[in-house]
Amino acid sequence: MATVVILAGGKSRRMGQDKLELALDGSTMLKSTVKRFAEEFEDLFLSVADAKKYPDIAVRRIVDILPGAGPLSGLHAALKNTTDSGVFLVAADLPYACPRAAKRIIGLCAEKEACVIRLPDGRIEPLFGYYRKTLFSRCQEAIEAGEYRMSEIILSADTRYIKPEELGELWDKKMLLNINYPEDYAKISGE
Repeated sequence: MATVVILAGGKSRRMGQDKLELALDGSTMLKSTVKRFAEEFEDLFLSVADAKKYPDIAVRRIVDILPGAGPLSGLHAALKNTTDSGVFLVAADLPYACPRAAKRIIGLCAEKEACVIRLPDGRIEPLFGYYRKTLFSRCQEAIEAGEYRMSEIILSADTRYIKPEELGELWDKKMLLNINYPEDYAKISGE
């Protein structure tokens, strides 16, 4: 199948505390994401800025090689340190991210360099998408140039944009709900 890399290297500045340690479904947000994806994917990594963070998560780690570039640092390190032809990135703070939808996206990618969902309003979600190893040098060049936006990599790549309806019954509008602020967490935790 493919390698999944769960991005867990953020600083949670907007949340005011480590959002991945917040309670969710009888566990934490991070543990919940790891569990869901481990059930569907054999090759699973945790992308972190600090190798010692989250010691209770028993998953292989990929540590940023060129830190400080946000998710792009995670993608860069993942493309360098994995053996498959590409990686599926999923942000750990997407509590409704569906691993079966990830498999469908990988399948729809065909020979493209990247594959991401484009919403009807034109927005894309770079942190739930598939990226081929051919993008490694572009990631490195972008980081070295101080250009940290994942969207720039996607726009410069031969990218397949997936419409939500292409995911069929797997699509749920909550799938790309990102938890950044205390009010986001309050909505999903019922507080």
